[in-house]
Amino acid sequence: MPYPDRFYPVVDSIAWLKRLAALGVGTVQLRAKDLNDADARTLVREAVAATKGTATKLVVNDYWRAAIDAGAQHVHLGQEDLADADVKAIRRAGLLLGVSTHDRAELEKGLAADPDYVALGPIYPTLLKKMPWAPQGLDRIGEWKKLIGNKPLVAIGGLTVERAKLCLAAGADSAAVVGDIVNHADPMGQTKAWLAATRVTA
Repeated sequence: MPYPDRFYPVVDSIAWLKRLAALGVGTVQLRAKDLNDADARTLVREAVAATKGTATKLVVNDYWRAAIDAGAQHVHLGQEDLADADVKAIRRAGLLLGVSTHDRAELEKGLAADPDYVALGPIYPTLLKKMPWAPQGLDRIGEWKKLIGNKPLVAIGGLTVERAKLCLAAGADSAAVVGDIVNHADPMGQTKAWLAATRVTA
């Protein structure tokens, strides 16, 4: 299976993680903000246990120390966390690393860490959190893909199933989604729709 998978949901709880793992989702990021060190370590340990024996690759957002301690295999860092992280320690622990980028300066900083994938966003307007950046648009996906070469490119921000298809057609390798799953009236049905829409057919 590719990493990250073409469908890449981002959730904030163990309950969501378990629900998606039960449906066979290949890559799920756990993003729970503003936890203290002890709570982060507890959450990540529970997340690793919840995905053990499943097809789901757990990506721990930000809490890289907890990810190392819990024996996680994947971590994702935003720019602020990347600036403070010990990338060498992350690599020594064998974790794969993804980074967020929003402009060329952030891309340069992200690539300096030699990440395993690069995320670009927001592609479309998003209401989930305040963004100081304007929507990137589909053209920026092609531009970023040329700049990062063979590294997988993850599109994120305001994605729906139809928008995800456009992002993948524009050159993204993966489409990350938050609101269209967790805020959907039928999240499990919508997850199945995403899985069907992003499945690679021979």
